[in-house]
Amino acid sequence: GTAALIWNEIIREKITNFIMNQSKEQRILNFVLQNAVQGDPCSVLDTIDKYCSQKEWAMNVGDEKGLILDKTVEEVNPSVALELGTYCGYSAVRIARLLKAGAHLLTVEFNPEFAAIAKQMIQFAGVQDKVKLLEGPSEEIIPQLKKKYEVDTLDFVFLDHWKDRYTPDTILLQECNLLRKGSVLLADNIIVPGAPEFLNYIRNNPRFQCTNYPSHLEYMKVEDAMEKAVFLG
Repeated sequence: GTAALIWNEIIREKITNFIMNQSKEQRILNFVLQNAVQGDPCSVLDTIDKYCSQKEWAMNVGDEKGLILDKTVEEVNPSVALELGTYCGYSAVRIARLLKAGAHLLTVEFNPEFAAIAKQMIQFAGVQDKVKLLEGPSEEIIPQLKKKYEVDTLDFVFLDHWKDRYTPDTILLQECNLLRKGSVLLADNIIVPGAPEFLNYIRNNPRFQCTNYPSHLEYMKVEDAMEKAVFLG
């Protein structure tokens, strides 16, 4: 089943890390630097998708769910967007390439190694002027957004970090008055690895209007889904 597929990938990754003395994320970045067109976000995305579907699985949003992300970003047309969980920078590049002039994305990453890779990925894709990477835990950064990063309210939030942080961070966004009427949240991986507590919270909250988008786990035939929640104020 799914567990076996993912377990197989983890074992293979650990062996490859040991042999090559570098992380999978570093290998993804190197593949992009060698094969993608610098300054072309679509080329960077295609190259990451190619590597992750043919060589090593990785937890990017991927090409199939990426279309749901694109559609949502285009509908919202945000001036200020927030991403929780940068990882290698795939979805940051994906979001940034669709932002209108003057709009920007704040992306939060807890892991310093991932943050370092994402910075290079964002720079290579040529979207560094639209993206600000904030390193640290989301629960510390969210309360600083207004004062330290001059955010009034967020038009769009992409949740793709630790699944057990989806609910507390959504609550924190409300407590910090960062959501306005019409702010859109999009949450990834709500089936695999799954975010049942978040779904229970958001679907039973009268302040949110939810839509479910069935899809598949990135680069696999395993069922997954994304949940869109519009804040009603």
